[in-house]
Amino acid sequence: MVKCGSEMQSEICLQSVWKIFGGAADEVIAQLRAGEDPAVLHQRSGARAAVQDVSLEIGRGEIFVVMGLSGSGKSTLLRMLNGLIAPCAGEVVVQGRALSSMTSAEINAMRRRQMAMVFQSFALFPQRSVLENAAFGLEVAGVSRRERHDKALQALERVGLAQEARKRPRQLSGGMQQRVGLARALALDPPILLMDEAFSALDPLIRRDMQTLLLELQSEQQRTIVFISHDLDEAIRLGDRIALMQGGCLLQCDTAENLLHHPASDAVRHFFRDVDVASVLAVEAIAQRPSRLAVIAADEALPEAVGEPLYVLGRDQAFRGVLSEARGWVSAERGPALTTGMRVREAIELVARTPYPPPVLDDAHRLVGVISPRLLLQSMEGDT
Repeated sequence: MVKCGSEMQSEICLQSVWKIFGGAADEVIAQLRAGEDPAVLHQRSGARAAVQDVSLEIGRGEIFVVMGLSGSGKSTLLRMLNGLIAPCAGEVVVQGRALSSMTSAEINAMRRRQMAMVFQSFALFPQRSVLENAAFGLEVAGVSRRERHDKALQALERVGLAQEARKRPRQLSGGMQQRVGLARALALDPPILLMDEAFSALDPLIRRDMQTLLLELQSEQQRTIVFISHDLDEAIRLGDRIALMQGGCLLQCDTAENLLHHPASDAVRHFFRDVDVASVLAVEAIAQRPSRLAVIAADEALPEAVGEPLYVLGRDQAFRGVLSEARGWVSAERGPALTTGMRVREAIELVARTPYPPPVLDDAHRLVGVISPRLLLQSMEGDT
């Protein structure tokens, strides 16, 4: 069982959560815990275990993707987070409060103030304008017309639709309609955003644009985002961590990189069998210490550019630049660099066109390592 708040600043915590549809829940859970096959139990009694003994902790400010095929329990799990579905056993804790301890009024207030949901189906009112649709959640919350329209317009501006505010949903493309749905959620300014297959109905190119928009919005203002998906590429691109579900059970929860390289079971390994490794691995995972590294202050003379490239740090350990025979002195301000968090696939072009292994820098501008073309090829072949 997960102990809430044990390892991270927890926003949401699930403790041994079960959801049974049909049959006596206590009896069904006891039978499943005793080793009864869920399929056999369903055939015999009609009871279905949508979620089985799931424990998770979702950290504040992370994009947490719950992934699985149809019937895996992921959408049921999402609806337990905002109290739309109550677990038959176990506990859901949101921002330190157990939902089981809250009244219906308190849960409704939590949904209005702490959470917003974005649906696959857009769920827009055809008779209302784009602005009125974006303001709908605020209207339900009792916000005055002027204030809710101001906030909705700001949200539409953030998703690039301010100029479409007076239009009706039917005048927009599918991608634009989903942006309205996202703006409606953002207008509420919730700390928690729940997204149920939000982009799955969109064409591939539009879906990728929406993924990019979500990542940009997250970089501007970090929220806790729980994102349901059946698309592994989407999960890898968006998720800080991914929870894999199958048949109502949690198979494994980890970063995409760890799921790929350290699968907990054959089922997890099967999920990742056709994954493009370069789209999962972060550049810092393959970066190596350069063969030549020196600390040289800004007021000290640089040595002659001979032999292997020399990577230079300042006395504060910040990266200063590279000295190479091919380019001479290239300062950190002018030279190409990779940053932690980038995927290996994103680094291919830069590594290919740089006459020396480009540096990988962290947020504090410190050198993590360098990536040579040989290292890049090895990582793409899975030999890391």
